[in-house]
Amino acid sequence: MVKQIQSIMALLLLFIILAISAEVEGAKKSNGLYDNDNSVKLFVFGDSYVDTGNFLHSTAYKPPSGMTFPGYPDGRFGNGRVMTDYFGIFKTLVDGPNLTVQIDSFEKLIKQNMYSKSDMESSIVLVNAGANDYTTFILKDKNIFEIAKFMKSLVNEVTMNLVRIHNLGAEKIVVSLLQPIGCLPTISVASLYIDCIHLLNLVSRGHNKMLLGNVEDLNKEIGKPIFRTLDLYNSFLSAIQTIKKNRKENSTIMNPLEPCCALESVGYDCGKVDEKGEKKYTLCEKPELSFFWDNAHPSQNGWYSIFKQLESSSLGQIFG
Repeated sequence: MVKQIQSIMALLLLFIILAISAEVEGAKKSNGLYDNDNSVKLFVFGDSYVDTGNFLHSTAYKPPSGMTFPGYPDGRFGNGRVMTDYFGIFKTLVDGPNLTVQIDSFEKLIKQNMYSKSDMESSIVLVNAGANDYTTFILKDKNIFEIAKFMKSLVNEVTMNLVRIHNLGAEKIVVSLLQPIGCLPTISVASLYIDCIHLLNLVSRGHNKMLLGNVEDLNKEIGKPIFRTLDLYNSFLSAIQTIKKNRKENSTIMNPLEPCCALESVGYDCGKVDEKGEKKYTLCEKPELSFFWDNAHPSQNGWYSIFKQLESSSLGQIFG
């Protein structure tokens, strides 16, 4: 499995990976030293689907996180290599720096000459955020009929942040389309993990359609394809459907919609223990074969399945 993930990273990141957030020391800890040479870099902004260890005081640094890779908790929200989710664009249920704050932090690094103009022009910026905002909106019992208004404000905020990043000198910016949020275990539990909640997947589709339109408009205004999109939506769905199809032939394959790290009660996260030190979660029999690690994050195998779908479609064009 490690070799599989290494091949993914070789395809996606033939670069030095630097996860940029307000927790600069955390970034140094998880990604090594910042360098100032002219090698191509991938600068990453967004939620914990793309974070590799910046949220220092979280369950991502507690067992069972990291049990598949590297064998101990290292700050990734999953059992291994992941693109996990906890920041978001607006303030969400998770207390972490939003996208604007992350860009503010990055701008300070540029002003401190941590990165040069050539660094920005020759590198790639990946932005992944949004799902936390919608799940927060839904789970806090907001008026579902107001979600269209919320969607417009959210996509506009993303768009403004993309423009900010471009104004800092980035010439190649990749923004992820929203994953099918109706398939996340925290939502699909309503169907007893039998199927995705397709009504909420329509929210993802609406978000993506609006974002794609904005990206197209931005590229027309600039006169060249600065902004590109990474289709997480269809990649998630295709991976899930493939696993479901294989389950019909092999019933021992785990349900892709069911989380491996299941919570015993509301109010706990994977890795949490009570005041007596007793675990408030249970693990599936074979975490390395699961698709979802917990209620929101794919497992290492899940991300591998997703990137196999991306590999056959757009990764070469985007990161080549």
